[in-house]
Amino acid sequence: MADEGTITPEIRISQLEDSLATETERLQKLFAAYEGQEKDLLDVRAENEVLEKEIIEREIEKEAQESLIAEKDFRIRDLEMKATKADKRVEHLEPELEKMEEKYSREKDRLGKIFNIATELDDDLKLAVTEMKARDDWYVSHMTLFEDLNKAIKERYEMIERAVESERKSQHMGRAIEDRVEEMVTARAAEMTIVEAEGSASEAKSEATEASNDDEPAAEEPATESEAAPEESTTEPTESTEAAEEPDATPATTTWADDEDPWADN
Repeated sequence: MADEGTITPEIRISQLEDSLATETERLQKLFAAYEGQEKDLLDVRAENEVLEKEIIEREIEKEAQESLIAEKDFRIRDLEMKATKADKRVEHLEPELEKMEEKYSREKDRLGKIFNIATELDDDLKLAVTEMKARDDWYVSHMTLFEDLNKAIKERYEMIERAVESERKSQHMGRAIEDRVEEMVTARAAEMTIVEAEGSASEAKSEATEASNDDEPAAEEPATESEAAPEESTTEPTESTEAAEEPDATPATTTWADDEDPWADN
């Protein structure tokens, strides 16, 4: 109690300041330690994240490797199966291969012969082309002679055709004149026959009318009818003459046809 009574306020303040400084230093050390631990914690978290990423990537790589291994195993089995099938196929195809080799040798010999023949034909073709070129040159040099000869032959055939055509026209004209004369004679004879028949009929009718007038003078009307009848008979022959004269125009057209054969009558 005596000690406490002896502590003055200045001493108390100094003690408190000392304790405050001590506590402040301790708190600073603790805060520094806390910051260091926090920094270490952040580093650890970053490392954990990196490790987690690495673990995930390794898992992905592991799965990929497993899938690749499985695929390789499948391919290996497939290749082994194909190799086995190929071996079996080779065993079955060896006899066919020997046959094909024999055929190949035969075809090779035949193609060699064909090549030799083709070479000979090529040489013959070249020789033929040379000969044809020489012949064409000769033809070109003598072309005018062949053209003159062809022109002379063409003129000769044209002269023969003109002579045959003129003879054909003359024969057509002669036959047409003969047919025309015969038709005119026939038509004239028919006209004369029709005129004579009309004259005899008119005379008979006139005699009949005179007899009727003498015997029956009262019947005048029938006489008029009988007089009208000859007029009708006179008109009918004119129509028949026209019908007889109509064929005169048709033979002329038919005889002058050029498509008929002039040598058929000969």
